[in-house]
Amino acid sequence: MQLLAEFWKKHIYKAAGTRGTDISALILRLVFGLSMLYGHGIAKFNGFSKMSAGFPDPLGIGSPLSLALTVGAEFFCAIAVTIGLATRYTVIPLLIAMLVAALVFHAADPFAKKELAIVYLGAYAAIGLLGSGRYSVDAWLAGRK
Repeated sequence: MQLLAEFWKKHIYKAAGTRGTDISALILRLVFGLSMLYGHGIAKFNGFSKMSAGFPDPLGIGSPLSLALTVGAEFFCAIAVTIGLATRYTVIPLLIAMLVAALVFHAADPFAKKELAIVYLGAYAAIGLLGSGRYSVDAWLAGRK
């Protein structure tokens, strides 16, 4: 158990910064995690069976798999980011989803159509670099002995 705690402290949760940095990380996680969950993830999760056949497949992997990966990012990873659980890892699927949305799905669209995906992309990159901060499940797990 001690080995797991040390791994968590070293790789998943890095020591918290200043109070302002920790509060900034919390605000970013709450705003962008909950916005993704409420604005995108819940609808896709609840409508999975109805959406799976006709969901966009920009990567050519099939509509059901594209939707499953999107739900994994926009629902499950958004929850994890919001509560600050393995934040540096759970932003990766969100970053990939937003890259695909901005650069593949909306590639030919005007900037206004890409803008939201780009904003989310920037926010998730910042969250990934900041980490979860002191006010998170990661911090709580790192503090347990």
